[in-house]
Amino acid sequence: MSLLPQTDIDVITKRLNRPPNPVEEGCFLNLWSEHCSYRSSAKHLRTFPTDGDRVIIGPGDDAAIIHLKDDLVLAIGMESHNHPSYVDPYNGAATGVGGIVRDILSMGARPIALMDLLYFGMPESTKNVYLFEHVIEGIAGYGNCIGVPVVRGETCFDSAYSGNPLVNVVCVGLAHQKDVVTATAQRAGDALILMGSTTGRDGLGGASFASRDLSEESESEDRSSVQIGDPFTEKLLIEAVLEAIEAGYVFACRDLGAAGLVGASAEMGAKGDLGLHLNLDKVRLRESGMTPYEILIAESQERMVLEVDPADAGAVLAIAEKYDLNASVIGEFTDDGQYLVELEGEVVVDLPITFLSGGAPAFESEPEMPEEQAVAEEIPEIDDDLKTRVLKLLASPNIASKEWIYRQYDHEVQIRTVMKPGDDAGVLRIDDETALALSCGCNPAHITLDPYNGAAGSVLENAMNLACKGASPAALVNCLNFGDPEDPLIYWQFAESVRGIGDMARALGIPVVGGNVSFYNESDEFGTAIPPTPSIGMVGISGDCHIPGMGFADAGDVIILIGETRAELGGSEYYRVYGCAGGSVPVPPAGPQKIIDSMVAAIGTGRVTSAHDVSSGGIAVALAEMAQVVGAEIDLAGVTGVTGATGVTGVTGPDLDPDAVFFSESHGRAILATPDPDAIARVLQAHGVSHRIIGEVGGSDLRIRAGDGAVVVLSPGEIADAGESITRMIR
Repeated sequence: MSLLPQTDIDVITKRLNRPPNPVEEGCFLNLWSEHCSYRSSAKHLRTFPTDGDRVIIGPGDDAAIIHLKDDLVLAIGMESHNHPSYVDPYNGAATGVGGIVRDILSMGARPIALMDLLYFGMPESTKNVYLFEHVIEGIAGYGNCIGVPVVRGETCFDSAYSGNPLVNVVCVGLAHQKDVVTATAQRAGDALILMGSTTGRDGLGGASFASRDLSEESESEDRSSVQIGDPFTEKLLIEAVLEAIEAGYVFACRDLGAAGLVGASAEMGAKGDLGLHLNLDKVRLRESGMTPYEILIAESQERMVLEVDPADAGAVLAIAEKYDLNASVIGEFTDDGQYLVELEGEVVVDLPITFLSGGAPAFESEPEMPEEQAVAEEIPEIDDDLKTRVLKLLASPNIASKEWIYRQYDHEVQIRTVMKPGDDAGVLRIDDETALALSCGCNPAHITLDPYNGAAGSVLENAMNLACKGASPAALVNCLNFGDPEDPLIYWQFAESVRGIGDMARALGIPVVGGNVSFYNESDEFGTAIPPTPSIGMVGISGDCHIPGMGFADAGDVIILIGETRAELGGSEYYRVYGCAGGSVPVPPAGPQKIIDSMVAAIGTGRVTSAHDVSSGGIAVALAEMAQVVGAEIDLAGVTGVTGATGVTGVTGPDLDPDAVFFSESHGRAILATPDPDAIARVLQAHGVSHRIIGEVGGSDLRIRAGDGAVVVLSPGEIADAGESITRMIR
């Protein structure tokens, strides 16, 4: 019985004038899967702004290429490895890292940084903790071995991820522009070399596996669909491929990821309007008796295909031998447009290559907006005083310290890391004049209630993280994680999220240069889809300037709040902790670009000693996170709603109750500490950005005065103890 839908079988049969044979059917099953073909999403993805002054190669290749400076370029990519990480958390997460690293490598770039975005069920569950621990171990084990630092991450907990956790990974690489290669085959007659590990049966059908729901039996039934990683071979592969590229031997290159050999080779030929003749007898196997289907579809890790001139094939094979890697010439590009595969003298696949790799019929549901949007609910009567509320938020798994996670990662290898994990953004020093800032994440709670504004706000939040390090956002990638696209409500969430990301990217002038779509994130076991989770990865560039840390540093510094606080508690962590659904989701402010520009300019003065964006948990949590070493005296009595004037004093607007002042998650806000408030005020006023002085750095405790006269006093010990909640749960 065919696993392909009958409609696809009909389309294929009509195009070929014959039914596909079983091997060909397997090729279509994987290359026409949602994971490879984007057949449900391409229409919406085309609405993203993808061009920009720095963009050299945008979406469509293994990774994007943007200009950094002089002849230096950055490669950036983002991928998901969700289903494999549920079935086999260690290997699923490890091979997710390996795959995104090879995507960067295939562009001719050396991987220099990783970020991980993790979404799990609540850690009170033994199974969730098991998945969580082993995913972390997989990322650490692979990234540490290959010598690529994990410099930033995001971790979100929600019970809806219990049956389908998400593991998204971002990688950034560095290259000279002359060494950039793509996945587009260049010439008929060129040889195709397969280099790296041998080919086994691991990862069979991984692309099609990623395009269906998880079931209760997935952990046993689908284990063969999970790849097994070998980071030591990957490290050798990185060096060998870069050496071959730098020597000028490689015309095109592609990682063997989703759909294995057939995916990489067919897509490479189709991109170049060329055919390809493969001889599977030349593929080095690790298991005997493998069928042509298994050889073509297996997603065994640490493998790359390279297009080279036949005259240079010997030199490339010698490089592989030098690094103790398997390599062989397995095929030749042709000018006939056919994808022809032979094994033991028998033709097992004979298909039009562009039909195989790009002919999947589009499938679209009709988006259906829910009839009733969530409305504001009265928050239940809370007996806790303000201090207890703040401490409960600090202890929430979504806010508590993630040090338990990132201390397992080697974030200083390659000795570029300036700002380590745990801050708003990771920062890498490229040279004495240039630094990169990296941020990632999204807010699924906001997006669930309002996909458009929630997704737009997530883009702004990442841009604010970069701006807090003085970096101007240069490009973003995304990983769009959703449930079944055939569900009209989920498809509406997807379409609205894409629209929100695109509109905010345009407003901020940030091109969307790549990413992927991960649908069918649903669990039969729990009977639910994941929350809509369009996670973002963003890179920013800064010049030679002082890069402030998050924490308060110098007593006597004046503390300035930038941006406007509104009564926007819908989807907030405060509402989640106290069991309140609905509410008004934060709406991004008008003119977000001026906020980003003002932050970058203010930090560019070199007069900002601390900077932290206000996001999950609101102002109270942001201040507590800044006051873990040096305290501060804060007065929030004058913080109001939409302001009618700018300046450090005299801000007017409607009064807010203490809950909104302390815990609202309104976008576009940040807290700066400076010894020269007049200089910073001049910069903010020049950009027309609302701001006000709210306190002064000093003392050991954080003291916050609320509008009703109440004073919340938090010691460093209380803040640290609350933040250790995840560590206590894991132990």
